[in-house]
Amino acid sequence: MKALVFENKVLRTVATALLSRAWPAACVGPTSPLQLRDLAEPGLPGAEWLRLQTRLCGLCGSDYKQVFLNGSIDNPMTSLISFPQVLGHEVVGVARDCGNEVGGIEPGDRVLLNPWLSCEPRGLEPCRWCAVGELAQCENFERGSLAPGIHHGNSADAHGGFAESLVAHRSQCFVLPPDITDEQAVLADPFSVSLHATLLRPPPDDGCVLVYGCGTLGLCQVAALRLLWPDCRVLAVARFPQQARLAAQLGAQVVIDHKPELSLIERVADETRSPLRRPWRGLPMLTGGVDVVYDTVGMPSTLEVGLRVARPHAAVVVTGVEKSARFEWTPLYFKEIALVGSSGFGHETVNGSRRHAFEHYIDWTREGRLDLSPLITHRFGLAEYREAFMACRRQDRSEAVKVLFEFPA
Repeated sequence: MKALVFENKVLRTVATALLSRAWPAACVGPTSPLQLRDLAEPGLPGAEWLRLQTRLCGLCGSDYKQVFLNGSIDNPMTSLISFPQVLGHEVVGVARDCGNEVGGIEPGDRVLLNPWLSCEPRGLEPCRWCAVGELAQCENFERGSLAPGIHHGNSADAHGGFAESLVAHRSQCFVLPPDITDEQAVLADPFSVSLHATLLRPPPDDGCVLVYGCGTLGLCQVAALRLLWPDCRVLAVARFPQQARLAAQLGAQVVIDHKPELSLIERVADETRSPLRRPWRGLPMLTGGVDVVYDTVGMPSTLEVGLRVARPHAAVVVTGVEKSARFEWTPLYFKEIALVGSSGFGHETVNGSRRHAFEHYIDWTREGRLDLSPLITHRFGLAEYREAFMACRRQDRSEAVKVLFEFPA
């Protein structure tokens, strides 16, 4: 089978990092740790596993940040991954070969992959987190029958969807009803990430929130807020015109340009009728502001602005991941703001119903309450992976939002 393989080879990584300073496309060039290869199809690890023929796989921000070497070697998450990797965890596929103990799934069924490699896929008894459905907090991501990895795509034993086929445990597979399209289904993963963040710190029913960043996660955040808190006022910060258009289409009442930051803060002050407190130098702070900031970027600069525009006792919920750096964080303690990290998703409680996030998503989509397929802007075959990654890198030119790999039926 054809697969995009990412290898942890020092010489390739160093050469690519040096070349990419002048030529960003080097990250998908001849020296890159990422190469298209022919691999043998992986065998089924056990009787509870099945093989999926990939139909669609989304390129997540975490995928292309890794490919473009946007990370730090002291990131503690490096203790929970293994190589070589076939990236891609936003997968829709078709069941092909099913083990003897795979119940409820037949060859030919369309399947949505829940990518978490938590206790059950590893052949372990549920840890305290998995027992309550908090799959992203599993204590055993480096134990059990699989090599270390938190989800498909970053474990050497669990290939992701940047390949023509992959294997999955039956507990990870959700059979799709016929009235859900592949395009709708492939967005279940990013929406569930945003849903989880929203539920960690929900807004007041009639409150005002800021969604910082309108990539896929930010747009899904807007959609989740409009779906579950229709009376809440949503301000959104967008970097590119295509993001701004989609944010307004999904229900953001106000869309603000991400630069300059001074104008952004002043606009939030106007929208929330909050006084500005201007320091001797640098950016001002609001003593009023928004009830929650959902930061889907996670840059030091976005965290700083988020803290400045959040009201006292508000929350800043961070789903984006970027390199760390110094920023002015005095408003964090002065306004007693809660800084909340949000990772992944699992079983989520909505209106008293606790189910896997994918089950909520499928129901809302079938009911016509949610359709995120307009977020999909680009599709590529696997052989066109260089063009796919560069579309993600150069969103100002490509106007990309959600980029997919698609595979022949």
